[in-house]
Amino acid sequence: MPVIQNEATLLGLIAVILGLVFYTSKSDHPFFQKFYRFVPALLLCYFIPSLFKTFGLVSPEATANIYYVASRILLPACIVLLTISVDLPGILKLGPKAMVMFLTGTLGIVIGGPIALLIMSVFSPDLLGGNGPESVWRGMTTVAGSWIGGGANQTAMKEIYEVGDTIFSSMIAVDIIVANIWMAVLLFLSGSAKSIDAKSGADTTAIAKLQNDVEEYQKNNARIPNLNDLMVICAIGFGVTGIAHIFADVVTPFMQTNFPTLDKYSFHSKFFWMIVSSSAMGIALSFTKFRKVESAGASKVGSAFLYFLIAAIGLKMDITAILDSPVYFALGAIWMLVHATLMLSVAKLIKAPLFYMAVGSQANVGGAASAPIVASAFHPSLAPVGVLLAVFGYAIGTFAAWFCGQLLRTIVS
Repeated sequence: MPVIQNEATLLGLIAVILGLVFYTSKSDHPFFQKFYRFVPALLLCYFIPSLFKTFGLVSPEATANIYYVASRILLPACIVLLTISVDLPGILKLGPKAMVMFLTGTLGIVIGGPIALLIMSVFSPDLLGGNGPESVWRGMTTVAGSWIGGGANQTAMKEIYEVGDTIFSSMIAVDIIVANIWMAVLLFLSGSAKSIDAKSGADTTAIAKLQNDVEEYQKNNARIPNLNDLMVICAIGFGVTGIAHIFADVVTPFMQTNFPTLDKYSFHSKFFWMIVSSSAMGIALSFTKFRKVESAGASKVGSAFLYFLIAAIGLKMDITAILDSPVYFALGAIWMLVHATLMLSVAKLIKAPLFYMAVGSQANVGGAASAPIVASAFHPSLAPVGVLLAVFGYAIGTFAAWFCGQLLRTIVS
């Protein structure tokens, strides 16, 4: 019999695990500094809860209930709070090259998945077989969601494409390991940014101006949140979540009744319409005065919700599935190679600074957790630029990953 059967106990355990991971990841102790240099904190947020699933310590019912709350309540609230801070006019001010590189990164992931699947199917034809929950193409949609957007978009793809837990466990490992190897490459390249930009003839004067603008904005807008700020942030996140559920409850049966042939495009999924509507409302609110809640930490609250969701996903993972699927890592490596080749080719073609290429790529592949790390490797004041582009990735991640899923579905059908 599982040791943990109570949802409240399980929720408390998740909170303690996340708290310990974050506390130790920022510790000054030499052991933890060395440990987290090689083991990403994000990986532990998946891995430690997965041990409870692997060793049968928690009941499936408690896990299912926690996951339902995380995916149906915390997830849409998270998406709203992450997208409400997207500054579309500000992104455009970065210049066309920054946006070209970001969108090139998105394109590389959207088409890279289908290309990688076609290439690997030559050596392993079984990858194209099946259309059930554990089929490879369905699992790949979650990687696309994670790389373009983040954990919230990844979960959205899991639900929209009804991805099985076993293939999902394997794909999470592919996602984290491949993405972190690529981030290490980008950090290595950042040390040679000046010489690379000089050889390519890239104009970096805009980056210097950008540093000054970002520092000035942070100085004038950031503030310590008070209780009023936090209540408004929660009101926006959960209020939009409630509206998104109402929208999904109305639209889904309408689509099922009037457009029965659109089932294969996920248009009959209530979860799909909930995520689409919450994303759209978050983007719409970013053009209103409500976006000012970001200065009080809206994205931080959204990120806290996200990590509870990540831990809930971990509770459904069986880590032994990772050892059975080395072919998936080859699939992920080819996928990333397509993305990297496209990024480097376009950067050379338009003479974009290495900074735009690196941050544009990491904003897609790593999201808001790691894009600032890569950006700050060029200059500490540029970290918010990584956040800015990564948040834009959150906004389009669900839509772009869904389209990637449709391409993958076409290949196997």
